[in-house]
Amino acid sequence: MKTQYILEKGTAKTNEDYLVIQDNIFGVFDGATSLTGRTFHQGKTGGEIAAQTAGSVFSRNHYPLKHLACHANREIMTQMVRNGVNISRKENLWSTSAAVIRITHQTLEWVQAGDAVIILIHNDGSHKVLVEREDHDYETLSLWKDLVQDQAHDEILGLTEGGTVQGLSALRQALSPQIRKIRSEMNITYGVLNGEPRAENFLNQGMESLDEVRDILLFTDGLSIPDETPQKCKNYSSLVEGYLSLGLNGLKEMIRRKEKTDPLCLRFPRFKCHDDIAAIAVKV
Repeated sequence: MKTQYILEKGTAKTNEDYLVIQDNIFGVFDGATSLTGRTFHQGKTGGEIAAQTAGSVFSRNHYPLKHLACHANREIMTQMVRNGVNISRKENLWSTSAAVIRITHQTLEWVQAGDAVIILIHNDGSHKVLVEREDHDYETLSLWKDLVQDQAHDEILGLTEGGTVQGLSALRQALSPQIRKIRSEMNITYGVLNGEPRAENFLNQGMESLDEVRDILLFTDGLSIPDETPQKCKNYSSLVEGYLSLGLNGLKEMIRRKEKTDPLCLRFPRFKCHDDIAAIAVKV
């Protein structure tokens, strides 16, 4: 096997993504901090701790992946309690998405939670997304796009001059109730590892033959190609084509260049100019 990886901080102060590459186990994790903005020891955010905690559990590589995912979920709860988090309020909870694989001979064992992605690319160039899911941020990003269009008429965003930081701040403030609504639906309408026992009901898992597989991609949503129109179910064909023609790092650079053309997230609805990226490409 040949492996490439990316672990890169985005626009925020800290990198809440994490990855594991150890022996025959590979995983990417995308932490999400609480909505309180509280930080903990050494200034770490809750999302950062959640992703690192989950990654540490998986790196032990000693049980089936579903078992390790459940253990990681429980360990996140332990860390929150240890750090004095009020776990009675869902908006306080730390969480992480996860996509983890283990390769044994020509067989792939996998587990997935949240919006982390696993894609198998076959020898003929076709691909398979292991978990087809609706984007839980679709509604929020659609509202983002609508607000940009509506506020453009009032020049709240200063769009005639390419937008303003103040306008972007106002846009985010307007979306705050929607963001809290989606966060309250964790492990109700979509799953993440956040310490709640219900998270285990949302885990996706399986086994796949690797006989016709040439590449395996695992990545967090920072590697998503920006799109002017939010999609309820993402299509990864362009991303796979970009990987096959440019390689993993070339794909990342192409995405970063596109994001730089829209630093205030007005053309391509998203939560920050550059999101953190954790990505692994395995050639089998």
